[in-house]
Amino acid sequence: MSTISDILARKGTEVATIGPDATVLEAAKLMNGRRFGALCVMENEELIGIITERDILTRVVGAGLEAAAVRTRDVMSTPVITCGLRGETDDCAAVMSHKRIRHLPVVEDGKLAGIVSTGDLVALQAAQKQAMIEDLYQYLHGRT
Repeated sequence: MSTISDILARKGTEVATIGPDATVLEAAKLMNGRRFGALCVMENEELIGIITERDILTRVVGAGLEAAAVRTRDVMSTPVITCGLRGETDDCAAVMSHKRIRHLPVVEDGKLAGIVSTGDLVALQAAQKQAMIEDLYQYLHGRT
């Protein structure tokens, strides 16, 4: 069974963060510049929220608010649903599906250790299926 640490070993542990007093406009520019769909909101090295594209769309744009005048703390999602490094990918995928979230921060020993997206989980599943197909092909053709 694959774990979250397996995903982070492949993709890396880089996480884009922002402070709670930054504007939503700053958050959107950072997300666009880094091509990330979410930012972890940190205060004093503690994860206090997450702001996603969906948060900005529904809570700022959809509400007719000015992104330069709204703080991330006012529209971030909280409490943050997280997982640990030893979490099994299938369990994390089930939580993400059930809670309808696309980004799952990874917290280990109280510290932010990475972030996993639904895209990361899909890519892992595809790689696992491809490996299984190759193994079966080798077996069927006597090349094991």
